[in-house]
Amino acid sequence: MNSTPSDFAQWSLDTIREEGACLSWLEENRFDWTTTTSLALEQIIAGKTIILITDEKRKWLESYILTEINSKNLERPLLPIVSMYGLYKHYNYVNGGDMIDVLEDMMSLSYKNDYFFWYIGSGDDKRADIAKRKETSYFWIFDEDHSNAFNLKSYDKILDIKLLQLYNLFDASLNAAMFGEVDVSS
Repeated sequence: MNSTPSDFAQWSLDTIREEGACLSWLEENRFDWTTTTSLALEQIIAGKTIILITDEKRKWLESYILTEINSKNLERPLLPIVSMYGLYKHYNYVNGGDMIDVLEDMMSLSYKNDYFFWYIGSGDDKRADIAKRKETSYFWIFDEDHSNAFNLKSYDKILDIKLLQLYNLFDASLNAAMFGEVDVSS
């Protein structure tokens, strides 16, 4: 094992290239990937809880992530991750700033501000508004440019495949960061 952690951007590029043609689309977007993902990984390593939010069309991905991220076959510590839907079943009806304030109060009381949102979905979905109010949120967002976001197109015919590829790269990045193989702060 290398005694000095690798730069996350270089590690990501090497990992993408190792996967070959199936991830060639991501090589072009690797700077957006490394910038946004390194911030999320830093928060995870610092012990913050991940609150996962997806739009309705990506509910399947939420279920997949919640099942896989703490899989029984992993050899890393378990991560604190919860679904917003699991915390508050009526979050689909949260409309406007006042209701989001009430929701944020619940999060702050529950997690002592040691949490961040991971939002996956359309930028114009009202669920995105919950995550957009917190600067430390992590986004895989569609059809919108947003700060701290990895941007995708909802009309991409292979969007679901790309989302699974992104999750696999995220999981590998998480392992590398947790085991000191990469420096996510670089």
